[in-house]
Amino acid sequence: MRLRHADGTLVHLAYCANVHPADDLPGVLDRLGRYAEPVRRLLGVPRLSIGLWLPRPVAALLAAEPAALEKLRAALDGGGLEVVTLNGFPYAGFGREVVKTDVYLPDWGDPERLAYTVDLARILAALLPGDAVRGSVSTLPLGWAPWWDGERRDRARRHLDALAAELDDLEERTGRAVRVGLEPEPGCVVETTADAARHLSGLDPRRLGVCLDACHLAVAFEEPEEALARLDAAGLPVVKTQASAALHAADPRAARSALAAFAEPRYLHQTRALDARGVHRADDLPDALGGASGGGLPVDAPWRVHFHMPLHADPPAPLTSTRAELAATLRALVGGPAARTDHIEVETYTWTVLPGGGTAGDRLVAGIAAELDWTRAELLRLGLTDETA
Repeated sequence: MRLRHADGTLVHLAYCANVHPADDLPGVLDRLGRYAEPVRRLLGVPRLSIGLWLPRPVAALLAAEPAALEKLRAALDGGGLEVVTLNGFPYAGFGREVVKTDVYLPDWGDPERLAYTVDLARILAALLPGDAVRGSVSTLPLGWAPWWDGERRDRARRHLDALAAELDDLEERTGRAVRVGLEPEPGCVVETTADAARHLSGLDPRRLGVCLDACHLAVAFEEPEEALARLDAAGLPVVKTQASAALHAADPRAARSALAAFAEPRYLHQTRALDARGVHRADDLPDALGGASGGGLPVDAPWRVHFHMPLHADPPAPLTSTRAELAATLRALVGGPAARTDHIEVETYTWTVLPGGGTAGDRLVAGIAAELDWTRAELLRLGLTDETA
């Protein structure tokens, strides 16, 4: 969907296809017909933006074979779908039974991460609508912190500089601009916007910046306006925003059994607690729940869990979501006189692992559509106008 900011910026609102991952091109095409097109029809819009997730084998195929890329483009056009952003964070296997920390491999110290991201940028340049100002690709924030060392850091910097040069060359050859945003995430080298300022300053701001995930921002207990001020001071543009909400427990002791229902085995659910001493960390929700003391996290302070919650619905009491923090993030980004981002992607990839059983088919379509409708209404409330056509 498309909205217009008062400053004239065209803002694209999409949903991320990693909610229905596929491992090959036929699977990607199947998901477009099974989910994306029905979401568009349910919303009653003639055109819907989708943030594709293309695993490494699919990206390699599309980058190497023009016929395969044309097949994807034809499917998008035929379904009333457009692509201005790609999710390049997961490399492969995002639909496996257990993902956990594998999602951080390969990291930016590995040349394969560079090759994958360059392929995604080239694919996106070919898929962009003719009137799109630019495309965006989100990627992991360097790597998982416990695995990081000086050698990986130095290689990562060289790879990111090489990526900026590749993006320069891409625009020169195609006339299409693509930017890449590193996405701060709990437990990673770049967990917060302060980490982004420390580790990413000096990158080419015309090509590289930050993908700001509102769930991750909330889990870190960061205030949106302060976070944006840090990024501005570091010269890091917000290339893309992921509209997402975290799980919140105001009283984790009283909410222990409700929290335990979200401790599922597929994805990593980093958990943070905030008290007068600062932010306390657990790498996964089961770790935070372990033992009478809450696995080292204080149980007399609020917890936030990296579990992407449906934007339009509340979790079971006494739990809540950080929907209010998401609204504040959107307000900080596009509620002022100038838009600070033009790509917004709803990224609730956890629908199928929510407590109470998996969600598929019509229920998933309805859920995605409701999230997009909520986000669109929030953006309209902030003064944007709907230009979907």
